[in-house]
Order: sequence, then structure tokens, then C-alpha cells
Amino acid sequence: MSSSHGKPSRSRADYFSSGRLAGEEGTLFKDWGGRYPFAMVYPNRYFVGMSNLGVQVIYSLLNRLPEVVCERVFWEADGRPLLSLESSRPLMDYACLAFSFSYELDYLNLPVIMKAAGIPLYAGDRGASYPLLIAGGPCMSANPAPVASFFDAVCIGEAEAILPAMLPVLTADLSREEQLSKLAAVPGVYVPALDAAQPVRRRYLEVLDDFPAHSTVLTHDTELGDLYLIEVERGCSAACSFCLVSHCFRPLRFHSLESLLEQAREGLRYRKRAGLVGPVVTDHPQIESLLSGLLEMGMGFSLSSLRLKRLSPKILELMIAGGAQTIALAPEAGSERLRDMIHKGFNEDDIIEAVGKVAMRSFKQLKLYYMFGLPTEEDADADAIAALSLKCQRILDRAHKNCRISVNLSPFVPKAGTAFERRGMADVAVLEARLEAVRRALGGSGIEIKAESPAWSHMQGMLSRGGMEMARAIAAVERVSPAGWKKALEQAGLGGGDYTAEWDEARRLHWDNIAL
Repeated sequence: MSSSHGKPSRSRADYFSSGRLAGEEGTLFKDWGGRYPFAMVYPNRYFVGMSNLGVQVIYSLLNRLPEVVCERVFWEADGRPLLSLESSRPLMDYACLAFSFSYELDYLNLPVIMKAAGIPLYAGDRGASYPLLIAGGPCMSANPAPVASFFDAVCIGEAEAILPAMLPVLTADLSREEQLSKLAAVPGVYVPALDAAQPVRRRYLEVLDDFPAHSTVLTHDTELGDLYLIEVERGCSAACSFCLVSHCFRPLRFHSLESLLEQAREGLRYRKRAGLVGPVVTDHPQIESLLSGLLEMGMGFSLSSLRLKRLSPKILELMIAGGAQTIALAPEAGSERLRDMIHKGFNEDDIIEAVGKVAMRSFKQLKLYYMFGLPTEEDADADAIAALSLKCQRILDRAHKNCRISVNLSPFVPKAGTAFERRGMADVAVLEARLEAVRRALGGSGIEIKAESPAWSHMQGMLSRGGMEMARAIAAVERVSPAGWKKALEQAGLGGGDYTAEWDEARRLHWDNIAL
């Protein structure tokens, strides 16, 4: 495998070291001598990627290995050079480029990244002189087909369970053909260029304490920059029909209380507050002991998620003591009918009870998360979002608390591997009309409304359920926008509407080669 490992120019190194690196703590620098060089590529901005705990975990995991050096690369789309942060090297200097995808829309950044790096986009156009490209992340575990043609190998599942078995193959002195053949034999690895006899089965870490997951590099130049992130759990005990997490990260697993408190003590060297991360953090069987333990060591905390139906007064009191000013609840739908249909497991009385508990405490903001455009949704269901939100506001007003409500609205997007993987999306015009109806109904109420774009969500839906033919459209994108995507689809000879339509049970799915 050929790569040029020379020193970077002084001007390029200065450009980065005087900027991003100067504001970081915990950055890992390793000498390249005799080591296999990875570039951990996050196909979006530094500000977004540095709050992604998965990126931090893989960066730390690889750099703990003596035979490996791993550096980070982000795509800023603002004209900055596409260079690693740690040594200001171009992507061609690395033996392997490891991409992480948490959002399907990031696929659209791939062509410009590869062009800027001087690397052919399609795997079939790359010879042994180019780095090996691998991809991972939740999107890849669900449906790698839209970008499979661009990658030499794809990780299906959790990195900690796959990378240790991949590394001996990556670092061996093998031809590209031999390397791909041996990678295809690694459990959890999908090699698009080779036909697999059986579906690739998702791999997962059985004991989370074997790989503590927390912030490695800290910076204030990111959304969660004031927090030391600590993973509490993976998986979810619920089985919501639309949710990728409950299907892609099974089974439900927890880090032990002892491990979490040990990580927090280390985190106190860098931050005064912990960001507890997981699909539903309050599902941890010792959550009250965890929060109490953090307070005893003088550490505040923020919870990424909680179970609405199990919102105990004790947890709320601990959250207030830990410095939380915002609390988020996810009714998901305004009407009882839709909540039953998506298997939320709670009713309006449960929501009202939870808001009543919030109203008794000194939170400054209540965030309510809803989806609109769910399968079978009618105008009345969308109207119920506004009605329920206003009911919640009246509860807070009666308690005379200075707590404002923020309503967050996201269009339903069908995800591969979920119970709703064959369900269609409502037309953009319908979604926009229902969104506008909610805005009108809440107008003048003082409730803040934040909504994701129906047009962009349709793009996400197409990429979520696309097949390998979708690569042609991704490669043709000149401008990342709904209009630019429509043009790319036309150039690729693809009709976008089919990917967001209802699919019958007889239709073959593009991700049938993946076993979740």
C-alpha cells in the first residue's frame, strides 16, 4: 500500500494549530514512524462533529493501539484546506480513510470531499496507490446501499466489536484484492465489490464497560462544548415503529454505575458538567444513584433523554440540583390514535401528569418533540399537536412558573430496518400545509416553534431508502439543496417520488443483505 508520509508544510500546519488545536484539550498526537495511519473523516463541520460521541470513541480506540495513528478530518465547505487537524496532512497521506455517517444528508458532501482530496469517488476507479475507504455509523448499519459503490468496506454495527478483527487485515502486507477478500470474512464487514453468500449480520459490543465511551478531545467550539460527554447506555427498551435507534442498537445495555462515576471523576479535570448520553438515559437501573454520585463529587449534569412515563419527582429534583434549566419530553404525536399506532406506550394523561411534575420545579424551558406526517396522519392529528402544546402551556401558567415552551417539529422519515421501513412520506405540500396550521394555531401564544424542512426531509427519506443506483445522483450533486438534489436525480435518470412512496410487501428492499 503506497502513501507519502512526509512532513506537512509550515504554512498549512500553522493554519490549523493557531486555530482549532489551540482551543482543544486532550488532543492526541502520535509519531507516524512505523504506524498504520488512519484519517477519521467526519463529512460535516467541526462544530457538529465534535459533539458526536461516536467519533470521539473511535478516535480514542484507534489511538490506544500502539501500531496505529489516527487523526481527524472535518469538511467545512468554506474554502479551508481539507487537512487533518493533528498534523495538517492531506487525505492521500493516509493508508485508510474511515468515514462516520450519522445523517444521510452527509452523503451529499462526499463528492466534493473526494474531489478536494484528489481521490476518485468510486471504489472501482481507485488502485493500490489510493487509501482504503471504509464507512461506519448508524446510517451504514441500516442501509449502506446508496454510498456502497464509493467504499471498499462498510462496518455493520458497533466499531468496538468490529475494528479489532479488521486491524490485522488492514496492517498486513497484502494486495488490495487479498485485503478485500480477507475483510469480507471479518464478521460485521460488508465489502460491496464482493458478493456475500449470506446477509452481513450487525455486530455489537456485549459488555459496554469493556470500552468506556466519553469525551476524548474537548473544545468550546461545538454545540455541547461546556459538557464532558459520557455514554450511559445503548439500545432502547421501547419499540417505536419509526425509530432507528431501537432497531439498530439492540439489545439494551448499560455501563455500570462504578464505571460511569470513574469516568466522571476523570471528566472533572476538564469540565464541571457531564453530558449523559443515551437513547433514554433515565432507563439506567441506578440512575438516581448515578445523579446523586455526580452531585456528591461536585459535578453538574445534563441528560440527553428521559422516559416521559417514568418521570419521578426524585429525578426531577436531582436534575434541578445538577443545574438543568431545560427539560425535553417527546409526545411524538398530538393525538391518542397516532401515539397508539406508533407504539409510544403512553397516553395524554401520562403527558399531562409529566408536565404537571415539571411545573412544580424551577425549569426555565420545556421542549416538546413531535413528528408530523406520520403514516395515516390527517389534518386533525396535526391540529392536535397545537392543542396539546397549548394544554401544556396552561399547566405551566397555572403554576406561575417562568417556564417557556419550545415545540420542535420533525417530518416523519421512513428508516431502513424499522417497522415503518415500507411506509411512505406525505407530500412536501401536505407537510408544509400541516406545519403552517400548527404555526397559525400557536401564533401569539408565546410558544417558540422550531421545525425541520419538509423538502430537506424528503431528501433524507430518498437517501434512507435508496439502492446502489442512488450513487449516480449523489455523484451528480453540484449544489447541496433541494433544487440541486432534484437536478442530480434528473441527471441520474431517477424519479425521487418512488423512494418516498408506500412500498408493498412484495417489493425487494435494498438493505436485504443487512441483518440487524
